Amino acid sequence: MKIGLTIGKFSPLHKGHQYLIETALQEMDKLYLMIYDSPETTTIPLTVRAGWIRALYPQVQIVEAWDGPTDAGYTPEIMKIQDTYILAKFHDKGITHFYSSEPYGDHVSKALKAVNRTVDLKRLAIPVSGTQVRSDPFSARMFVHDIVYRDHVINVVFLGGPSTGKTTLAEYLAQKFSTVWMPEYGREYWDNNQVNRRLTTGQLVEIARGHIEREDQMLLKANRYLFTDTNALTTKEFHT
Repeated sequence: MKIGLTIGKFSPLHKGHQYLIETALQEMDKLYLMIYDSPETTTIPLTVRAGWIRALYPQVQIVEAWDGPTDAGYTPEIMKIQDTYILAKFHDKGITHFYSSEPYGDHVSKALKAVNRTVDLKRLAIPVSGTQVRSDPFSARMFVHDIVYRDHVINVVFLGGPSTGKTTLAEYLAQKFSTVWMPEYGREYWDNNQVNRRLTTGQLVEIARGHIEREDQMLLKANRYLFTDTNALTTKEFHT
């Protein structure tokens, strides 16, 4: 069997990482992926980053490295620490190929006694880096999968009774932060479907579902923040 391994922080997962993973999946019978905690690099929890990969590539065997070394570089001391940690995790997994897009592929593959399989080392196929995405996720939007991008957007929801300024505030803040805002879906539905100023229980469920669907779409268009005028919880409260 050809058994591959790749490692990284995936902070965040971008299409360069995906290109490497998909290349390995095409070439290997089995693929392990080790993802580091790396609190010094990213505030996105390891579980979230691992969740992206599990959702997109369920066939990959993921190892969460909660206690992995944090030092990076190419001094003999640092390379030894890295190699020792990786060997402790995978010495019995029969790794035949080590996949990376980094120079460390050379020393890690030697430690594993595996083939050094570098993919797009010069970033010509997918010109993106994790640093680029972290600094401006909106500008790097084309290089990030939808499920990853959504976790980079903070959804700010305004709750309250009618005519309390929610719409005005959402619209103002969207302009101030150069992003989008989402009008109250329930208001639109009411205008188009109410009969004698009444809605049925079933229609209230439709409002909640419609709001969530539209909110999901708007999150993908937002720049760091989405400002939302009420949400499905408001519909539940009015129904109650």
